Amino acid sequence: MKRIALNIDDLRHQAKCALPRFAFSYVEGGADDEQTLEDNREVFNRWRFIPPVLNDSSQRDLSVTLCGQRLAAPLLIAPTGYNGMLRFGADAMLARTAKRAGIGYIQSTVSTASIEEIAAEQLPQHWFQLYVLKDSTVTTGLLDRAKAAGCTTLVVSVDAVHFGNREKDKRNYRRPMKLSLASMIDVALHPGWVWRTLKPAGMPGFGNLKPYVPVDKQRGAGGASYFSQQMDTRLNWETLSWIRSQWQGALLIKGILAPEDAQRAFATGADGIVLSNHGGRQLEGSVSAMEVLAETRQLCGPQATILIDSGFRRGTDVVKALALGANAVLLGRPMLYGVAAAGEAGAQRALEIILQEVDRTIAQLGCTSVGQLGPHLLRAQR
Repeated sequence: MKRIALNIDDLRHQAKCALPRFAFSYVEGGADDEQTLEDNREVFNRWRFIPPVLNDSSQRDLSVTLCGQRLAAPLLIAPTGYNGMLRFGADAMLARTAKRAGIGYIQSTVSTASIEEIAAEQLPQHWFQLYVLKDSTVTTGLLDRAKAAGCTTLVVSVDAVHFGNREKDKRNYRRPMKLSLASMIDVALHPGWVWRTLKPAGMPGFGNLKPYVPVDKQRGAGGASYFSQQMDTRLNWETLSWIRSQWQGALLIKGILAPEDAQRAFATGADGIVLSNHGGRQLEGSVSAMEVLAETRQLCGPQATILIDSGFRRGTDVVKALALGANAVLLGRPMLYGVAAAGEAGAQRALEIILQEVDRTIAQLGCTSVGQLGPHLLRAQR
């Protein structure tokens, strides 16, 4: 890094400089007019802290237990796809960052690295995120590989059955999967990215899909096209019941926003849920996960495992979610900004920033543990 990043926005700026426009648009973009993307950030302004004073918070413990697993902090690295487009080896960099910090790492179905490659990093909390595909033998194969690799928890994404309209991303292409002339010139103007990303092994592919994809479609546009065509658009609650029967470990359902769906997820056998609008990349105009968090907690009860993502950039954002009832927060774009800006060191810096901000905020609220956080520390703004 040319200068020390003081916050996640600094890392975002560095990532924007390091990446060609098409790659940064992929990370940054949302659906349609990106109003949901903006709302995901603005929503945190709806609550203000009410900090008690004269409480001894000199010693703090950020650890939490999720699905029977202890994490050093209430954070997990979110599942994100095709990170090899940002930097060669990005998935492993993120995994090692999580391991070093003692938090969870959730590997995506469409990660560039395979399940087995990440398993070789020997993570104590290696979770696997599943997209359900049309061919049930592929889904079963992915589940079997995740079990064999020692993945402790399965996270089934249910909010990307029909892909969102990401116009910012599309503007970089002359037709689907084919970069425009301007984008190709822009790539040429980023030789550092070419050297870091393409030089080591050529165009990145999708490591987990390699056994199932024809050889000529295993990398780049071919793999992406295959994946988009194979999403199971018939995904329903019965499918989730079937997955529950195939997976004996902890199972979470990711992409829920309706509190009633959260309640049904637990009735279906889920061990937890992730409230998410997919980072504003799917349905434009959907509510923020933060808007339904308190209601979901009240409906599902104090013992339910409720995680959340979408829009988190500051430790204060994380603490507000924890106070409203979340057990932990998934970090997506902040970690991608870090790894794009400066590789593993950048990923470490991103996580370090968030952890320091969380710890400092909890201290300033006079708390010594995550368990002491609650809605009494917040006031909703009118």
